[in-house]
Formats: sequence, C-alpha cells, structure tokens
Amino acid sequence: MVPEEKHHYRYDPVILITVILLIGTGLVAVYSASSILAEERYGDHYYYLRRQAIFCLFGILLMILAKNINYLFYRKLVYFFLGSSLILLILLLVPGLGYKVGGAQRWLRLGFISIQPSEVAKLSLAIFVAYSMSKNVEDMRTFSHGLLPHLLVAALFVILILQQPDLGTAIIIGMWMLILLFIGGVNLGQLLVLVGLITPVAFYLIFHTAYRLNRWWAFLNPWEDPHGFGFQIIHSFLAFGSGGLSGVGLGNSKQKLFYLPEPHTDFILAIIAEEIGFIGVSILVILFAFVVIRGIRIALHAPELFGTYLALGITCMLAVQVIVNMGVVMALLPTKGLTLPFISYGGSSLIVSLIGMGILMNISKRSLEASSRPVDSKQ
Repeated sequence: MVPEEKHHYRYDPVILITVILLIGTGLVAVYSASSILAEERYGDHYYYLRRQAIFCLFGILLMILAKNINYLFYRKLVYFFLGSSLILLILLLVPGLGYKVGGAQRWLRLGFISIQPSEVAKLSLAIFVAYSMSKNVEDMRTFSHGLLPHLLVAALFVILILQQPDLGTAIIIGMWMLILLFIGGVNLGQLLVLVGLITPVAFYLIFHTAYRLNRWWAFLNPWEDPHGFGFQIIHSFLAFGSGGLSGVGLGNSKQKLFYLPEPHTDFILAIIAEEIGFIGVSILVILFAFVVIRGIRIALHAPELFGTYLALGITCMLAVQVIVNMGVVMALLPTKGLTLPFISYGGSSLIVSLIGMGILMNISKRSLEASSRPVDSKQ
C-alpha cells in the first residue's frame, strides 16, 4: 500500500513554493527599484509595480494551465511552436511591428500587447530539442542526426536574434544548446570543433560594434572611463559594497536615485544587494538553486526520454540565464541585456519562465503517476 501523503500533491510542491517566493521577492524588488523612476517618468510610483503584478497574475494562470496539460501534448505540436516562434522573430524586423527600446528592436507590438519573441523562441527550442534528441537517441553520436539538424535550427534562430541586435540572448542559446547536445550524446570532438569555429565569430561581433566593444572594456577595466562605459558597472559595485552583510534596508538604496541606469531590469540584483545585503542575495541564490536542483531531479525521474530532455532544457535555460545575469551584475562577465528570471521587470521573460515551471510540475506529476502504477498493480 502506497502511503497517501507521498502522492498528496500529485506534483513536486517545492517548485511551486520556491517560484512563488521568487516572484514575491521580485515584486518587492521591482517596486523598491522603480518607484522613484516611475514617479519621475509617469507621475505614478506604482506604474512598474502594477504592470509587473499583472504579468505575474497572467503568468501564474498560464503556469497552472501548463501544470494540468500532459507534457506529451507539446511533442505533437513541436513544429507548430517552432514555426510560430520563427514567424514572430521575422515579424520583429517588419517596420511598424517591431519597436526599439534602448537601440535594440526586440519587442513586437501586437495590438495593445507587446511581446519579446526571443523569450518565446527559447521555450520552443527547448521543446524541439527534447523531441529531436529523444527521437534520434540511437543516432546522436552521428553528425547527420546528432549535431547537424540541431545546429541548423539553432543557427537560424540565432541569426534572427542577432538582427535585433541581441548578442546576449544569442550567446545564452548557444551555451544552452552545447550543454543539451552534450547531455544528449553528441560526439564531444564535434562539439569542441564547433566551439572553436564559433569563438572567433563571437569576438568579431564584439570588436566590430562600438557599444559591444565598450562593454568589453568596461568588463576589463571600468575605472578607465568611470563617467562613460564604466559608469553602470561601477555603480553596481557601489551598490554591492554599500549593502555589506545585511543591507541598508528595504527602500533605502541610493543607487536607484538615478545613478544606476534602469535599476528595475537587468541590474535589479545590485539594488537587492544594496538593500538586503549579502544575506539577502545568498537567500535568493539558494532559492534559484532549489529550482535548478528540483528541475534536474524531475528530469531524472521523468517517465520517458522526451520528458527528461524537456525538463533538462527548461532547467538549464533558467540556470544559464541566472548565472550570466548575476555574473554581469558582479562584473564577472561582460555586460549583456539579460533579465534575472522571476525578479527583473518585464512581462515576456516572466510569463515564459512561469510556463516553463508549469511544464516541470506536469512532468513531475506524470512521474509520480508512473511510479505508483507498479505498486498499485500488486494490491
């Protein structure tokens, strides 16, 4: 007899609890980081908080929906999702549909809503790679079935994303693809050759674009131009330094007072570090670690290979983006325009991340159901 409490939740509750804690932290952080900026721009302290709360509610609804949809359903529509994401990325380049923010044309305006197609593309790629690798599991070490088809699809998406331009997201997708293909069994030698071919291309894209080159110099020596390309990362340093062990207190950040540019988006971790200190940031890191560890656990216990690869794809994408964002804010990596999942202001990233968590919970639910069948059959 299986104890009733073991399957009481019918899914992994740790994912849900941790995600709720993260988005709650994000709402507090967004309000604290953006209230003064919102008052100055829109005459409303709650402008960004109100919008982020709406994104959260919509995302949670979609997460609940995804939790209750059998994840095998996505396998049937894999090419529909892939094609839709591709069309959205192409529409982004159409004048009048895509619009620029900060010099980058990454947002698509559809009526009264705006979406960031690259965020949708990440989830679609995760579904496609999981489907393809599970389908070709016996042939993943061959170039024609392992590396080549996945490389062509990823390259198509990356090229479109680079047109926005968005090198940061392109690099994230590239790193994520390498991890998944290695897990999927692609020949290590082929992957090393691929890295060797891509690396000079990445450096070319950096050193032949002025703002990317400035970000590189800011990474190497921000103090060389403290009022220019080093300004943002220096003020991020100041935020971390001011926070110390326990922070200066919620709402008391000085760097959000028009020093650190756009403090509620990519560099929101710096404001968190200033207000709640090393202890608060450590707790945040632990929460993300919980999600990643449970995601890997769900992948390892998935009832079949598609679920394993899909859970790993969603988890790895989240983990890579968190690591890169935190690395950028602490100047361990060159600056890239990437949000901190569940925390930074922005609808597309938050909603897609929550859908991904819903899919993870459904995979865990199916895993529990599969594990209970053999025991039940003996009763």
